[in-house]
Amino acid sequence: MRNTVVITGANRGIGLAMATKYAQKGDTVIALCRQSSAALDALGVEVITGIDVAKESGLSTMANALSSRSIDILVCNAGILRDEQLGQLNVATINEQFSVNALAPLLVVERLLTQLHAGSKIAMITSRMGSIADNGSGGRYGYRMSKAALNAASMSLSKDLAPRDISVGIYHPGYVQTDMVNMGGDISAAEAAERIVGLIEHQSMTDSGSFKHSNGQVLPW
Repeated sequence: MRNTVVITGANRGIGLAMATKYAQKGDTVIALCRQSSAALDALGVEVITGIDVAKESGLSTMANALSSRSIDILVCNAGILRDEQLGQLNVATINEQFSVNALAPLLVVERLLTQLHAGSKIAMITSRMGSIADNGSGGRYGYRMSKAALNAASMSLSKDLAPRDISVGIYHPGYVQTDMVNMGGDISAAEAAERIVGLIEHQSMTDSGSFKHSNGQVLPW
């Protein structure tokens, strides 16, 4: 079956790799981003620019552009990474990460609720750095807290959307070679995308709200 897939932050990194994978599968891909890229334009998918999910103007543009579309798979991928250490906390970057990484995905779902239907799937791209039990190194206060908040919101969404038969997957892609980490990861964006697309394919109401590594491992909260 051909799905309509909406992906935020689709102009580069994991978002671009997921757009590529879904396009290769023959799905209808709607790529949302602030600005497109040559690689995204080359895919030949539908691209909607001007979508800054952390701003009201971006959310309104998104909602208006998709008002007549039915969405089968919604991938909330847009995210940012900043660095704060104890003794050098930056309130501005911590707030920025909360806005983009935690609140924005929730607002994207809220604005697109009427476009989702029974059987739709939501995929939240999070990080194991949002796990409290898995924190073995400290630091990265804004990123860790924002991803933990995203995980909490995603779990609530899985409960609230269950009566509508809409499932929610919470996925850590792995340590991926992207600009976010200066290409220092240990797997490619293409490999991470292939893994996550596979997990979404098997995502169902029985495992809605699960927090998983892209390799399929269930992660601790």
